[in-house]
Amino acid sequence: MQIAELSVLLVWAAATALAIALVAFATDLARLSGTRSEARAVARAAREAVAVGAGPTSAGAAYGPGTSDAGPTPVRRRAAGIGMSTTWLGALLLLAAIVLRGIAAGRTPWANMYEFTLVGTFVALAVFLGVNLRRDARFLGAFVAGLGTLFLVLGVNVFYIEAMGVQPALQKYWLVIHVGVAISATGIFTVSFVASALQLLRDGRDSGSPYLASWRWLDSLPTPTALEAQSFRLNAVGFVLWTFTIIGGAIWAEDAWGRYWGWDPKEVWSFVIWVVYAAYLHARTTRGWSGRPAAWFVVVGYACVLFNFTGVNLIFNGKHSYSGL
Repeated sequence: MQIAELSVLLVWAAATALAIALVAFATDLARLSGTRSEARAVARAAREAVAVGAGPTSAGAAYGPGTSDAGPTPVRRRAAGIGMSTTWLGALLLLAAIVLRGIAAGRTPWANMYEFTLVGTFVALAVFLGVNLRRDARFLGAFVAGLGTLFLVLGVNVFYIEAMGVQPALQKYWLVIHVGVAISATGIFTVSFVASALQLLRDGRDSGSPYLASWRWLDSLPTPTALEAQSFRLNAVGFVLWTFTIIGGAIWAEDAWGRYWGWDPKEVWSFVIWVVYAAYLHARTTRGWSGRPAAWFVVVGYACVLFNFTGVNLIFNGKHSYSGL
């Protein structure tokens, strides 16, 4: 078996591990929603017991088996633990696939859409795992793992090309710096998009949206304010990296093509992305924008990121047409 073929097998293994993580995290959310619904019912029963003059013993009995006056016994989140373990496994398998792809191609493994997909997915997983080392963000797991699975399957089935060298214009150290930073920013934007999308859903649920009335798992999420804060922190880091992506790209363009800016489709859309996220950060920090408007800004920004990666590469012809497809 050749190295490139082994790399593809590892990508499929990583996708499988992430699919298992998706199921585990989804199970965890479902169990949490049931537990919190039970806790609210218990608290309501306790308040009613106190209201009718029941003594402490009666109020305590309202908690039922396995509970106490302090409230329901904390749930063991075994499904979340399985999800984290399989996410770590998927990330490690994907890292091995990326390394083998680089060995097979004899260069840095992010020179086309297939490789960009692999590395971008790995960065998103690394960001998710890194955030969880500092705080409990396992509520993002089902969605990060789900997107990771989708991206890897699309990468292998749609974007895959044989491992080979690159054009002379790409045979520079800027391939490592410029594209590497762009991929890192994209991975961060992916996780921040998940947080903002969940913020919109949770806010709609809290506002009594009839369309979300049956989505009990949304009650397991942090408050919209906490989700927004998480997204903002990630977007701030991603924006700095994207700024360097544009600056580094301009320097590389001058070295390769003799001009810093040429209105190439990829350059234009990269600038559009920068403007959207700059407007979001400015509006939130200086104009006090928060809540749904801020979250929609992030959703639009990530839509631009996806179009810059797919549409610009596949629809438009330009100097950045390195998809290989």
